[in-house]
Amino acid sequence: MNTVLIAARGEIAVRIIRTCKKLGFRTVAVYSENDQKSMHARIADAAVCIGPRQAEKSYLNIESIIAAARAYGAQMIHPGVGFLSENAEFRLACEEEGIKFIGPDAEAMRLLGDKQKARETMLKHGFPVVPGSEGAVGGLAEALEVAEKVGYPLMIKAAKGGGGKGIRIVRSAAELEKEFPLVCREAELAFGDKSVYLEAYLPNARHIEVQILADEHGNTRHFGTRECSLQRKNQKLLEEAPAVNVDGAVLEAIQNTAVSIAQSVGYKNAGTVEFLLANDNKFYFMEMNTRIQVEHPVTESIFGADLIKAQIQVALGHHLTLPQKEIVPRGHSIECRINAENVRRSFMPSPGRIKTMILPGGNGVRIDTGYAAGDEISPFYDSMIMKVICTGDDRREAISLSIAALNELVIEGVSHNAEFAKAMLADDDFIAGNVHTKWIEQVFLDRFNQETP
Repeated sequence: MNTVLIAARGEIAVRIIRTCKKLGFRTVAVYSENDQKSMHARIADAAVCIGPRQAEKSYLNIESIIAAARAYGAQMIHPGVGFLSENAEFRLACEEEGIKFIGPDAEAMRLLGDKQKARETMLKHGFPVVPGSEGAVGGLAEALEVAEKVGYPLMIKAAKGGGGKGIRIVRSAAELEKEFPLVCREAELAFGDKSVYLEAYLPNARHIEVQILADEHGNTRHFGTRECSLQRKNQKLLEEAPAVNVDGAVLEAIQNTAVSIAQSVGYKNAGTVEFLLANDNKFYFMEMNTRIQVEHPVTESIFGADLIKAQIQVALGHHLTLPQKEIVPRGHSIECRINAENVRRSFMPSPGRIKTMILPGGNGVRIDTGYAAGDEISPFYDSMIMKVICTGDDRREAISLSIAALNELVIEGVSHNAEFAKAMLADDDFIAGNVHTKWIEQVFLDRFNQETP
């Protein structure tokens, strides 16, 4: 029997464990001292503590995770999302131990995990990128020179950034001089590398991404688009599939470009190519995530797929036999991220114990969570409680079902953002598909505060 160690926590660990059990595989969960009673540790076939609550001493501790895999005879490791999921050194450590890593190879991680190197590679292959510096800028003087050529507004971005960190928008030379050293410092603290690059800031742009899957035999497929424009401080709050209010020819071009990008770097396994779509319908490569995405359920829902299962099969050497023309979406799906946070207090995290949890259900409703009533939301990790995924025959039905599901949801003991999500779903701009990456901050927040005092 194959044994899979899941190097993750929370809802994604639970999600992976359930697919492994469906395949008849034995599962091993790892947990920190803080997560001893967590759901992912409870439902796995075996669970092992790998260190204290600090992530760098547990979930980021490669040596401890490999030792756990060795002790429990794991032939495969799934890295989930976050933590070590895009860490090339972890991938290599698995190889050295003879353990299959369920994800791309280390070379792809290194190339695409460094935003600046990825940008240079896209330029080399002729793919569209947002105007900006050709690579990392050497210092403030060079940044000012680039800014003069590209023009303001600009984004300063950490070369090895992720999760919305290490990004600042500047609208003048004075702002650039002020923010540049701050972003460099933030990048060094968060990612261990102070390198940054510059990109033109595209007002009212949309965030469109493409799910791809590639096997080890040269076959690459896409699973359509996702609309991920509803963000706050570069953190996604609501996603849907497929992308809406976009010309069909543009969507097809985005999908085909994503496949070509994956093929150009010899990518294998699941990944996501992310684009910015400007008002003039021009689209630009933004980054590629070398792992499964948090929002993958909306893609699964409209394609009838299990992307975690597909990841495992690709890692085992299976071929992708289904031709692209037969990978056809049906309906529309929306995912709301329900976080433990106090919306009225600037979205301040709201850790604590969940006293009551009543989940919605019914046809078309899916809940991905790593918590149950009685569990504790820790202040030391991500604050997401669950994802509410609703799928209908069309977008209007998916919206109505999402609102109904959120009305049924009950969570007591911690503050959460379900009311905020419902308000977004009912907003006329959202219903019309007239949103962009700064819509929440520039438009919706004021509207929400006025309408729901």
